[in-house]
Amino acid sequence: MAVQEAREDTGADGPHEGGCTCGDCPHGAREGHRRAVAAFLRRRDEFAAGQGLPTAVAHSASASRQWISEQLTERAEAVAERGRAEGEAWLAGLWLRTVVAVWIAIVVLLLGEALTAIGAGWTAARTAALAAALVVAGTLTTAGRLHRARGGVLAPVIGEDNRMSTSRTVAAGWVLFVGYAVLLLAARLAAASDHSERDALISGLDLARGTGVVTVLAVVCGIAVLVRRVVGLRILAQRLQKVPAHRPRAADLLTDDSGRGAFTDIQYVAISAVALAFAAVRLARRPDRLPDLPWGLGVIVLISAATYLAGKYAEGGRPVVLSVVRAREPGDLDGPIRTGDDIEIRGAGFVPPGARTADRLSRMVVRIGTVDVHVPLVPVTGGFRNPSDTVLTVPVPAEVEPGAVEVQVVTAAGVATNRYTVRVTE
Repeated sequence: MAVQEAREDTGADGPHEGGCTCGDCPHGAREGHRRAVAAFLRRRDEFAAGQGLPTAVAHSASASRQWISEQLTERAEAVAERGRAEGEAWLAGLWLRTVVAVWIAIVVLLLGEALTAIGAGWTAARTAALAAALVVAGTLTTAGRLHRARGGVLAPVIGEDNRMSTSRTVAAGWVLFVGYAVLLLAARLAAASDHSERDALISGLDLARGTGVVTVLAVVCGIAVLVRRVVGLRILAQRLQKVPAHRPRAADLLTDDSGRGAFTDIQYVAISAVALAFAAVRLARRPDRLPDLPWGLGVIVLISAATYLAGKYAEGGRPVVLSVVRAREPGDLDGPIRTGDDIEIRGAGFVPPGARTADRLSRMVVRIGTVDVHVPLVPVTGGFRNPSDTVLTVPVPAEVEPGAVEVQVVTAAGVATNRYTVRVTE
């Protein structure tokens, strides 16, 4: 019913004119989601301006608030369904784009080698570099084909929350680079005919020459595994709130779950990219050995990785209820909390990062005694006044027994706050 209503709001006339959400039509899914979002925002702003209310509930502030909240919740679920369909269609089409990008990189490498060979001549090292790149590209293409439903080549770096993982992406970059360097040496060794040349290539793999690269590789891979463990344990301990995204984005590498730029992520990606570029230049200049990453640059990468890991330990926190008071409108008399009154719950962390969309806000619940009360959505132009990250307003239902009752908030991520005791009178 909600999906049909959303289709009527978006004005989709045909299966491939913006209303299509099938996996083989990403343009239709994307357009359908865009129209559903536009229709929802339009209706939300109409409700915020006091328009569109039926006469049966317009006379009562509490009834109109409840009716508006239910209407917005229903429409938000339809928008979320369109968003999930758009994300699945986008992921299904991503694998082909990543494969194309891989082979474009091969073409760029070939052109670069051809241009730099002018005057110097084509060497066996250039052939080995191209052969190693073809092996890597073929492997990535095969892996992308096998994981085409999950983003192709990018599947290993997409986290459980459907976002691009910074730690996995950095580790994958170093793994690919070191793997390519070893394949380059292997190709040169296979083509070498002189005994001394073969000995020189084998000695190029000595640990003494590649200690910096090997150390950085070990650390960034360890960080990727450790961060996953840390995040998982903090979620289970309810010290970190996570909600899944509709689809991964490249900006996830530099931002937190709410989309704001994160210093720890930015510095980790930037320093790792600079170190990789330096190592690539060293490999291009000396293709007969593992790139000797200077210890100064290696230590900088290690400090950056430690900063990133410390940021993962520091982020998040459990939501907390600090106080509960009777909500008072201007002109109302002061008094105790009674059934039917609105209560204002003050605290912190009620809205998890990335959960500011209406479908996520509508999942928030306040447990008053043994009664679960869904937090009503109160729209204002451009957003929602209730709920917010620090204040929630809910009515005390008639089912709540008078006396001392406990109030607890359950967020959209499923994390419950502490219990706060209040007294309800008749």
